[in-house]
Amino acid sequence: MSLFCCPVCGQPLSRTGKTYRCPDRHSFDQAREGYVHLLPANRKHSRDPGDDKGMAAARNRFLSGEWYAPLRRTLEELALACPEEAPAILDSGCGEGYYTQGIACRLEEAGRKPRVAGIDLSRASLRYAARRLPQGEFAVASAYHLPVGDERIDLLVNCFSPLALEEFSRVLKPGGRFLYVVPGPEHLWELKQVLYEKPYRNREIREDYPGFTWLEARQVRETVTLPDRQTIDDLFHMTPYYWKTPAAGAQRMRELEALTVQIAFDVHVYRRAPE
Repeated sequence: MSLFCCPVCGQPLSRTGKTYRCPDRHSFDQAREGYVHLLPANRKHSRDPGDDKGMAAARNRFLSGEWYAPLRRTLEELALACPEEAPAILDSGCGEGYYTQGIACRLEEAGRKPRVAGIDLSRASLRYAARRLPQGEFAVASAYHLPVGDERIDLLVNCFSPLALEEFSRVLKPGGRFLYVVPGPEHLWELKQVLYEKPYRNREIREDYPGFTWLEARQVRETVTLPDRQTIDDLFHMTPYYWKTPAAGAQRMRELEALTVQIAFDVHVYRRAPE
């Protein structure tokens, strides 16, 4: 049985070969790249939503360079704290699957048997995710309409992706964990100094959400040196700055030969409150 449910009727999906089918005979074929499309046409806000091919490729190159490995290791450690022998894990906004792969492989190395699924709007990104983790399930879907049944998930991961709290609460089991990754105050500060005349630091806040209990926050702080223009440009393309940087700032960035920059993440751990 799949971790996904039918986006039409909400019933469980079973998987036979490359086809997902529900009891009402709604069926969905897996693309040859390894993902399934579970986003109904009436919930699409554009023809091809999410990151395009260029952005997905930039993210894949950058993350494959292990520049954000400290964050991945932190997520892996928090996933290991999940008490279930075979936890059901959902990465909401999984992108190209770098963190999804890390969590799944770390649990498997520890002798656990995780069931892992990821959703994203970007087909281009999911091609990489399915390649990284062939044993996982990946679907084109919206975080605001997760194709997952009620109380099916033990651990939900959200890394720089839409915060769909009602859906997260619905799919998590009572007591299930939710890992929420946000940028720290100094995240990419040196890059922002290049891009903007008056850069600003990110706010450092802890939010309390209805239906969830905040447990802790893990801080990830490192300084890395990006050695060439390609790596700097890849980082730029995977940030929101790509959409809102003035032309002069983008030109200054393109002139850089290398960049030493801080990476700063806060991983907030929440537990879904019991019924």
